[in-house]
Amino acid sequence: MITLYDCSSAPSPRRARILLAEKGVAHETVQVDLRSGEQLGEAYRRINPHCTVPTLCTDDGLTLTDNAGITAYVEARYPQPPLLGTTPAEKAEIASWNWRIEFEGLMAIAEALRNGSPAMANRALPGPVDYAQIPELAQRGLARVQQFFATLNARLADRDFIAADRFSLCDITAVVAVDFARVVKVKPGEMHPHLVRWRAAMAQRPAMAL
Repeated sequence: MITLYDCSSAPSPRRARILLAEKGVAHETVQVDLRSGEQLGEAYRRINPHCTVPTLCTDDGLTLTDNAGITAYVEARYPQPPLLGTTPAEKAEIASWNWRIEFEGLMAIAEALRNGSPAMANRALPGPVDYAQIPELAQRGLARVQQFFATLNARLADRDFIAADRFSLCDITAVVAVDFARVVKVKPGEMHPHLVRWRAAMAQRPAMAL
């Protein structure tokens, strides 16, 4: 049986949860308590020395410790429905937009949260090494999140999906990013009508409730 090491409140494992649900992949789930620092304990380090979630342990012996590897494996093993595109053009467009959403959205939110939250003092980056906060990065992160929302809104002005005219990994990543932005008190509003419409449409997909 495939096992997903998860944390129900964290954005990165949510991406994996939605992916597995959209693919219809049966799996077991093990919750990792990030609030108590369980990911830094010896037991979890033996599973994933990077001390991050998600981790996917496959039934053929692989341990995958990031969303990039998990997505590549799941798409290859369970090709239907295709979430990374089917033609060279689709694959390129989806890969490009997914990278943009990660860099301009998820990383910007994490930058604002991890450098601005007192609860994350000395934990400015995930993983086994402690890094000091840089308050200026928190302010920059907030500005980047606002720009990210504007970029997505413009992209969705005449589209139902972010890339390739079909539901794809980009929509999963973007839903997680848009929802995660609430932790830095940013959410779509009147300035983002297309983004609001798209998010409402995404909410009709059962996997997005995970």
